[in-house]
Amino acid sequence: MGELLHLPASDWALSVALGVALAAAVGLRIFVPTLIVSVAAYSGHLALAPGFAWLASAPAVLALSLAALLEVGAYWIPGLDHLLDVLAAPVAVIAGSVLAASVMVDLPPLVRWTMALIVGGGAAGLTHGLTALLRLKTGAVSGGLANPLVAGGELGGAIALSLLALAAPLLAALLLGAGALWMLSRLRGHRRTQHPGGTPPDGPG
Repeated sequence: MGELLHLPASDWALSVALGVALAAAVGLRIFVPTLIVSVAAYSGHLALAPGFAWLASAPAVLALSLAALLEVGAYWIPGLDHLLDVLAAPVAVIAGSVLAASVMVDLPPLVRWTMALIVGGGAAGLTHGLTALLRLKTGAVSGGLANPLVAGGELGGAIALSLLALAAPLLAALLLGAGALWMLSRLRGHRRTQHPGGTPPDGPG
């Protein structure tokens, strides 16, 4: 912790913001943000924390490319998308934590992994849970017809958030927080519409 106190606040703030934003993108699609980070590191545009050199290798880029293609395609198959939401929940938290740790280069190892597990895993779990809930609600309303639109939005969001995180980590983290609050408010509003609170009075007297 003493090492952290000697670091400029801007350095560790950027590291944490980058890790949180990328982890949140993992909650949308597990392999797409990981592939983007791998390509950025392989091309020399992104430094990785010690122990993550494997992520910047050609085999990692190829393997993640195949995994991303399979993942993206699977979410366009009706019924399979709901199954993937369930199966991917714990994987997203783990992958989000690992990816967050890989880019928090300015933090000491103990602090890095603590932050990655708490805020990185938490961000991945939150975004995955919110989008899974959104898919359930839109599927119930549209009979599953709108689910491809949700899948497309998730893919676009994962790509956009990952690229924005690499270019402007603090902005990405702020937009992420605002987006999460907006989605929570929409879901709460939908719940109130479906289940109005309170019961009307029985009558006078």
